Amino acid sequence: MSTPDAASWREQRSEAAAVHAEALERRRVAESDRARTLIAAFVREARERGVEPTPLRARSYDGRHRYRTHLRGWYLRRDESVAVGVDGEFYVLSVPASLQAALRGASVPPRDPPLVIGAGGKDGESLDLPIALARALGDDPGR
Repeated sequence: MSTPDAASWREQRSEAAAVHAEALERRRVAESDRARTLIAAFVREARERGVEPTPLRARSYDGRHRYRTHLRGWYLRRDESVAVGVDGEFYVLSVPASLQAALRGASVPPRDPPLVIGAGGKDGESLDLPIALARALGDDPGR
């Protein structure tokens, strides 16, 4: 049986969790907005410098297949797993294996860009977005 104190405690915990979730979402949106600003500046700079975009290809989740996409842009990682399109959008170039994708090309939707690519991954796999963008321009920022 639930006591008034237990119900009150559960309600307070639930409210605290909701406030925390809202704060995390606001932070994610703010970081994504900052990343979009960096990406827009990158696309302008790439065009001004004449850094040509390339056709982007997606890889199957298992890594065994590569597929054409309708996208053009600049890869941000050496493994070509993420890119910025000429449209200024951020793409994770990973899709399910599919015969249709092999025949017609893969469809890759844009995602909200992060300020750190691969955050939370294995050591050495995360990359700050400004560094990735500078490398895509041909600059070699200090490591």
